[in-house]
Amino acid sequence: MLTKLLNVTSKSERMGIGIMSGTSVDGVDVAIISVKGSGEELSYKQLAFDTVDIPQNLRKKIFEQFSPAESSVDKLCSLNFELGQLFSTAAHTVVEKAGLRREDIDFIGSHGQTIYHIPVDQHDMGLVKSTMQIGEASVLAEMFQCPVVSDFRVRDMAVGGEGAPLVPYVDYLLFRSDTENIALQNIGGIGNVTYLPKGGSASDVIAFDTGPGNMIMDEAMNILTQGKSLFDKNGEMAAKGIVQHEILKELMAHPYFTLPVPKSTGRELFGASYTRMLIDKMLGVGLTSADILATVTMFTALTIADQTKRFLPGKIDTLVVSGGGAYNFTLLGFLKELGGFAVKTQEDLGFSSESKEAVAFALLANETLFGVSNNVPSATGATKQVVLGKLTI
Repeated sequence: MLTKLLNVTSKSERMGIGIMSGTSVDGVDVAIISVKGSGEELSYKQLAFDTVDIPQNLRKKIFEQFSPAESSVDKLCSLNFELGQLFSTAAHTVVEKAGLRREDIDFIGSHGQTIYHIPVDQHDMGLVKSTMQIGEASVLAEMFQCPVVSDFRVRDMAVGGEGAPLVPYVDYLLFRSDTENIALQNIGGIGNVTYLPKGGSASDVIAFDTGPGNMIMDEAMNILTQGKSLFDKNGEMAAKGIVQHEILKELMAHPYFTLPVPKSTGRELFGASYTRMLIDKMLGVGLTSADILATVTMFTALTIADQTKRFLPGKIDTLVVSGGGAYNFTLLGFLKELGGFAVKTQEDLGFSSESKEAVAFALLANETLFGVSNNVPSATGATKQVVLGKLTI
């Protein structure tokens, strides 16, 4: 087994897969890359990317496990392997579509599906800080017969961090600048920002979760269309509505936004129960579906503008948006109104908004295989740098 690992790390160029299933549970993102080097000498090329749909019955099972009231140990145990099988099938599908073979893949990095995230101790509930991502890595290792790095967050939490965000390490390697203060804003289910001060080192990086990304918008669309639409394509419904500023003031009073950084959040704060309560309230005062979408879309934009101004030490020159939110033109328009900085997407820089996180976990896995510390303590609150992930050979 050790020989297999040495064979991978001895190659001057390796082919890796990154797999990501985010808080929105809207699909399995699979990226295939070729990568050379490690650390600050790292370079890569994206070879293929696709998002494989999650079957509706499986999506329902995942959402059940998000809820402490509905979750059960037997179903969670089963779901861990069912997701491992889904990730394996999704990866194999993308490999075949790219005209490659399973034997061509040297390694895999799989983030897994976050089921629950407790970033700080909750003594009143008898809970310690912890996190759970599932999607059994052994299933992937067996199908592809290569090293798999998974469960990235827990090692950071073991040294006092919140286990998130993890992408800032890759952001630093790929986007640092000597001439501009760059902020990279990912808008997946949750929004998270990485701040790269011009000329800074990895220890100068600041990163944290800004709050809800697409999560509330997607759930609102699901509720308002009775499940016919799972997201507001291009922000088209939001564009037809009127933003309700009084409601926005109430939303911005949420205690998460005054918490100091580093910090992370998730579905536990801004998920389905929060959104349903919010939608009921807005419907109760007679708002249209378009007005509701406009308001929650502005909420995401406002949280990004507020949190970056409140917690970043320098003025942003350019905000680079990635994730599904990069395709919501109404959201991008709101950001341009609020920010006072240039707003670009990954595509504007020659990258892909959709594939960014899947690529990032392939690159994080590459660093793990080489024993390179790949967390950013200034982003997660960890006491020291560590090598992330568990290795399955």
